[in-house]
Amino acid sequence: MLRRWLLAASLGAANLCAQETVIRVDVNLVRILATVKNANGELVGSLEKADFFIADNGVPQEIAVFERQTEQPLRIALLVDESASTAKDLRYMLDSVRIFLRTLLAGGNPNDTVALYSFHYEVRKHNHFTRNLATLERSLKKLKPVAGTSLYDAIFLASEELSGRDGRKVILVVTDGGDTTSTTDFHRALEAAQLADAVIFSVLVTPITSDAGRNVGGENALITLGQRTGGRVFTPSLGPALNAAFAEVLKELRTQYLLGFYPRNVPPGKDRFHQLTIRVRGEGLRVSARNGYYGISEPPAEPDRGRISIRPDASRKQVLP
Repeated sequence: MLRRWLLAASLGAANLCAQETVIRVDVNLVRILATVKNANGELVGSLEKADFFIADNGVPQEIAVFERQTEQPLRIALLVDESASTAKDLRYMLDSVRIFLRTLLAGGNPNDTVALYSFHYEVRKHNHFTRNLATLERSLKKLKPVAGTSLYDAIFLASEELSGRDGRKVILVVTDGGDTTSTTDFHRALEAAQLADAVIFSVLVTPITSDAGRNVGGENALITLGQRTGGRVFTPSLGPALNAAFAEVLKELRTQYLLGFYPRNVPPGKDRFHQLTIRVRGEGLRVSARNGYYGISEPPAEPDRGRISIRPDASRKQVLP
């Protein structure tokens, strides 16, 4: 179980790291997971490396790694909202989650794994990354509505555990609204996800279809989390639409491109965040990918080799790329 004191312990450890000296390391590969859709919203999975363009802080970069419909294993942190507001609909939400898990683990990469978390006023981790469907389903049966919604805490903690893992890192949030009880704020949760190279998908169940009574602020926060990490938000109602949303999440995960580059000649800046520009060639095509990564650039030490400084940050544990 991941309780609130674990979050405090994690942040305390990060504060100690912040007092250390700057560590300089060779530039590591910057990985980007991207999905491409045409003007009709249909997934496009047949592009070549030459069809993509990447710039780091405005400087064009050479794509060193390219995989179409990558078979890199999925590491999915599944975050299920069991706040009191889900009391009426939690059973239906969990039914759709089970279908998603069965489909995910029955096909695709045999090394795909899922870690299950739930959140209300605190965050609980039920299962570490596993392919054991029976174990995951037993944990789902134990979920019961409790007051509070610590969504940002859940994203922060899941990101910490995804950081440094191999494969494609995904945070899948199943919720019906916005955050109410986190000690972590939106910006810190987003930064943790970006530092972990995690893509955030959210299935926002909307039993209320009219604007009145909906948590519009919570919806907008989830939309922004998706846009800035290369994921997206689905807003289905209960029933078949909810099952269809999970099926679409899985389809997008199976149609991702993996792009990678080694930063070269990126100008130094005061902000640790590197803004990425990713474009794709083709009329009407739109690419979804994360909008940046964290690091401090400096002028290249050698003509063909840049370097990057990684500074310990008080907002997280120190993890070198």
